Parts: sequence; structure tokens; C-alpha cells
Amino acid sequence: MTGSGTRVALLFLDLDRFKSVNDTLGHLAGDELLVEVAARLKTCVRKSDTIARLGGDEFTVILEGLDAPVDAEIVCRKIIKSLEAPLLLQNHEIYVTTSIGVTFFPSDDTDLNGLLRNADAAMYRAKEEGRNKFHLFTADLSARAVKRMGIESALRHAVERQEFYLVYQPKISVQTGEVLGAEALLRWENPQRGLVSPVDFIPVAEETGLIVPIGEWVLRRACADIRKWHAAGFDHVSVAVNLSARQFRHGELIQTIRQALQDSGIAARQLELEITESLLMDDTEASQIALNDLKALGTSIFLDDFGTGYSSLAYLKKFPIDGLKIDRSFIRDLPGDPDDEAITHAILALSQALRLRVVAEGVENEAQLEFLRRAGCSVVQGFFFSRPLVFDKFLEWLQRTTPARVGIAGNQGW
Repeated sequence: MTGSGTRVALLFLDLDRFKSVNDTLGHLAGDELLVEVAARLKTCVRKSDTIARLGGDEFTVILEGLDAPVDAEIVCRKIIKSLEAPLLLQNHEIYVTTSIGVTFFPSDDTDLNGLLRNADAAMYRAKEEGRNKFHLFTADLSARAVKRMGIESALRHAVERQEFYLVYQPKISVQTGEVLGAEALLRWENPQRGLVSPVDFIPVAEETGLIVPIGEWVLRRACADIRKWHAAGFDHVSVAVNLSARQFRHGELIQTIRQALQDSGIAARQLELEITESLLMDDTEASQIALNDLKALGTSIFLDDFGTGYSSLAYLKKFPIDGLKIDRSFIRDLPGDPDDEAITHAILALSQALRLRVVAEGVENEAQLEFLRRAGCSVVQGFFFSRPLVFDKFLEWLQRTTPARVGIAGNQGW
């Protein structure tokens, strides 16, 4: 960078795993991490540039005298590269990444507050794209930012106004057609916005921490519904609930689950918990402790979307995992796609060798089901059997099966 231009870049940085350090090692370790990050940031910029901490785990960097946007991109890449090496905190190796949003003065805005909003919107796009990335502000992000703010505001009242509800997608035994359980899926219907897609509101809930009270509601509702199904004579039905990273790191998760089980009177084995591979990446020591605590309650733990993330085989050995879920992206083109066929066979062989249960999700036709049956997959779910159903419809669906079985050729009546 020559520093002779008239363009100014504002970089907004958010550390991706800062909260897990605070939660597991304490605030002193968190402060040490911030000091080390600031030191590394200084190595990436010129003396004439400005670095400031806004609060928490957020930093801003002001780059003056740029000739072109590419100059800011170079700095972003330097920053991401500088954080690749682990930090040593209290004898622990900590890996931290950052998501960076970039906006320019005067082309994007001439007002400081506007520039901060732009950079914040671009930073959230970087997070959506998988974190440890940077993203330049574009005009469409402004509308997205306004939409996001509206969703956040509405979310804060959604639980108390009873705007959430659960739908259930059954899990079916491939060999017998027996309904073994269901996956609980969260839905939100807002009076003004109508039915809001989980793709839109779950990331906002996660980023703001609202996922914690929302997740507590999901756990309590699912356990209460299990109890109702049992009272109706379906005492074999278990329900799987997804846990987000924010919930997983929350100090009261174990107590929340224990209380939900106690209040509903169901056995812990009737509640399954689904986590993602990326969640385990945040802090392996903390993850192992949390998973061991969950196992001690008696719940089953499944690794969701297996094969789409890091897929480290070490996880399957180190963590108390009961089963895997084959992601629908591998099922979609079965049979016929040689890569998806090979991946599915490999996951099934691995799970059988490690004595792990497997669920294939996204089964939509008979050809997929037949492939999975021949490959040795024992449990499936998908639209071929049923779309996700609200509680009453799911109960009707169970009552229509005799005894709690579906024709293995599918049940497209729903």
C-alpha cells in the first residue's frame, strides 16, 4: 500500500470463539486473548493506521490513504493469517478466528454511524459464509441489515407471545417400517411477518444469545409432547432436539435439560440431542466435559450433518457419540451419483465398525430408500414418509399406522 490515495476503509472485526474462552478459562484468560489479538493486529497495519477495541470481542481498524479496495483486502488477509497460529493461555493452546466486515469512505457512506452499520452488516455476512472470512459491504447488505434488525426486535418478544411452535418429522426403521421417533423442528409465525424461515431467524437468535431462552422453550415443549404421546399409547416414541453452539456453551444447559425431563416425567433415554461437528471444533476440552455431562443424564447424542464439516474421525473416538446423521446433501442424488454413493457407503461402514447408530435424512423417493436398505442403513427420515407435522397431526399420523408402522413404500398421504 502506498498510502497516497483518498479512500478510507473501516474494518469491523468480531472474534469467532471468544465467548468459549471466557466460559471455560475465565475472564482473565479472555483479557489475555484480547491483548494478544491486539498485538497481532498491529503487525498487519501501518503506523498511520488506527486500531481500536469497541468492546467485548469487537475491534475496528481504520485504514487511511488507500488507492483501491484491494488494499483493504490485503490487510484482511494478513489479519486472518496472523491469527492462524494458536495462542497459549494458561497452558492451553487456543485457536481463535475472526470475521471481518469492510466498508469505504466516501463511496459507501460519509457518516460514521452509517459506516459502522455497513461494516457490521458486512461482518455478519462473513459469519454467515462460514466465519474466518472477510466481506466487503455492498448495497444489498444494507437492506439485509435492516431486515436483521427487525427480526431481532421481533424475536425478543416471540417466546412470551407464544409465536413459536414445533413440527415433528418421523424417523422410520428401514427393515420393519416401525416409527422409532421423530425430530423436533422449530417454526416461528409472527403476526406481522408471517411464517419466518429458520434460515433467517436462527442465525440472528444465535448471534444475539436469544437462542438460549428459545432453546429452553424447545426442550420443554418437546419433553411435554413426548409425555402426551406416551399417554396416548405411543410410549416407544423418542424425540431428537437440535442443540446450537450457543446453548451448548451456556452454563445452565444441563440443569435446563434435567428440569425439562423432571417436569415432564419422561425417561432421559426418550430424548435425543443433535449437535454439529463445528460445535465440537470450538473447544474440544469444554466439549468433552459438556458431552460427558449430557451422557450422564442418560440422553443419546447424535452428530448431525455428518460429512459436511470437518469430519474428524478423532471426534468419534474422543467424544461420547451414540450415532451419526447422514446429511441430506449426500442422499439427494442417490442412487446414481458415484461420489455420494461412495460417501454414504463409507459413513455406514465406519458407523458399523464403531457400533454407532445411523440416521439418513432427506429420503424423498423409493429409489433412495432401496439404496439405503441395500447399503445397510437402518433408520431414515424424509418427505417420502411424511413432511414435518404439528403435534396433533403427528399424533393422528401415528394413530393411522398399525401398529405404529408405515408401509415401507412410503406414506405420501401427508
